[in-house]
Amino acid sequence: MTGPDVLDSRYAWTRLAISLLIATVGNVGMWAIIVVMPAVQAEFGVDRADASLPYTLTMVGFALGNFAVGRIVDRWGITAALVMAAAMIAAGMSLSALSPSVTLLAAAQLLVGFGTAASFGPLIADVSLWFLKRRGIAVAITASGNYLSGAIWPVILAGVLAEQGWRAVYLALAVITVAVVIPLSMFLRRRVPLEARAKADAASDLRAKAAGFRPMTLAVLLGVAGIGCCVAMSMPQVHIVAFCVDLGYGPAVGGQMLSLMLLGGVVSRLISGLVADRLGGVMTLLIGSALQCLALFLYLPSGGMTSLYIVSLVFGLAQGGIVPSYALVVREYMPSAEAGRWVGFVLMSTIFGMALGGWMSGWIYDVTGSYYMAFVNGIVWNFLNIGIMVMILMRTRPRRPEAVAA
Repeated sequence: MTGPDVLDSRYAWTRLAISLLIATVGNVGMWAIIVVMPAVQAEFGVDRADASLPYTLTMVGFALGNFAVGRIVDRWGITAALVMAAAMIAAGMSLSALSPSVTLLAAAQLLVGFGTAASFGPLIADVSLWFLKRRGIAVAITASGNYLSGAIWPVILAGVLAEQGWRAVYLALAVITVAVVIPLSMFLRRRVPLEARAKADAASDLRAKAAGFRPMTLAVLLGVAGIGCCVAMSMPQVHIVAFCVDLGYGPAVGGQMLSLMLLGGVVSRLISGLVADRLGGVMTLLIGSALQCLALFLYLPSGGMTSLYIVSLVFGLAQGGIVPSYALVVREYMPSAEAGRWVGFVLMSTIFGMALGGWMSGWIYDVTGSYYMAFVNGIVWNFLNIGIMVMILMRTRPRRPEAVAA
């Protein structure tokens, strides 16, 4: 199949299924460090902020990788990017397992994060090129691989962590990543036909002209909004395991809450994809951000195990669709030839927000002795995101995707 007919085709859906499998394995690097954080803190005898440093460096690498690897995808395709990324993850995981200090562990995690990025923003950008009518749900499914990874792997790794320690966990993941990601990436070597790109770009050009946004202006606005929402998002995601340890529930319970949160995020992402195909990326993003803010408020009075399970599920259901919506907004208003670059830039900003929020929450905990003010800090940043998205909505709301297409 060639030309415009390849969009939303059976091949496109097959390619989407393979991309989801890659994302589920390729994103494990950003979740493994959260699971092992209490063990790392205990082994190296550091405080909570220092124990959060490897996660922060993971997310810095993840952020930089989304932008840099996105440019590689635009030029050489997703397969080359994934092969390179799998090798980097394996090298970073192996170095992490051999690290004699938390500082060297954090440095190795920078490499892990950079490689992990290929299975997120760049993979989402590649999938978005193969869909037009069902782009929202396609992007949401691909992005769900990140949360599926976070929901599945902490449970799987808990047994290995308890019996053999966190270093054994990392060595196992180094082997698994290479064995799975590289073979699957070979099925994604085909590039989108020029006729299909032209068809998708025609719709994007109409939307961009109607809204009056320049690509750089919109990207910067989305980047700042992404930092705001993800500083807020990082508090429960990064510190839920440590939070449960502090409350006396243990790391296994925290891992279960993280898995529950991320499974809720998968459901949220799929629903948001369907919503985005009707309402567009901007409105979907704003809805998700408002719901996330509400869920953060629910954490403030929660401390019992049952209530934390419930609120963690609510939080996952609230925020799961936010980050994929950024990619949808980019694809709705920017040309396909620059998809990897701009999706990577905006997602890089969201990940910097996660990195900043993960460290900031640990620092606030060290200063105050609890996570209460860390949740309040997240709520404040969430309001920044909501304000920016309301402003963007005022410019884009009258130009819905279906109206422009008509």
